[in-house]
Amino acid sequence: MSNEKLEQILQKQQTQIAGPDIDQKEDDIIQLVGFVVGDEEYAIPILNIQEIIKPIEYTRVPSVPDYVLGVFNMRGNVMPLIDLAQRFHLGSSKMTPQTRYIVLRGSTDAGSNASGNAGFVIDRLTEAIKIHRNRIDPPPETLLKEKGMIYGIGKRDENILTILKVEALLKREF
Repeated sequence: MSNEKLEQILQKQQTQIAGPDIDQKEDDIIQLVGFVVGDEEYAIPILNIQEIIKPIEYTRVPSVPDYVLGVFNMRGNVMPLIDLAQRFHLGSSKMTPQTRYIVLRGSTDAGSNASGNAGFVIDRLTEAIKIHRNRIDPPPETLLKEKGMIYGIGKRDENILTILKVEALLKREF
């Protein structure tokens, strides 16, 4: 086998490994973390999650909406703790061994209304989810009035998934 022929084969393998439009394909896949609140599964883009922790102590604060449980201290950063069940008008979260706090990272651009980080109480984590951008539909018009918390509806083989808009969750109304 000639050197040239070998070179061509190696070249071809490299392209197959790399894939022709690797960047384009990767851009179209959104990575999410799925979780349950009440009986519904929701998801948040993984890039917006700072960390997921087991419940820790929090301090109640006066004059905040019911869904704000209080504030908690995570490594010197004091942030609000929000009960997503109450925020979605699904009653209060019951603390169980599966309960977690998802700490979302606020945006740092000065122009945005979102501010700082916040913790959100969820009933349980489900899984890491990869979904192709073309399988995400915009929220139905009827849901838009709910302060636009929904980024889109992800269509999966066995069910649909509500993908939440992080900026809307972090928007301070208190």
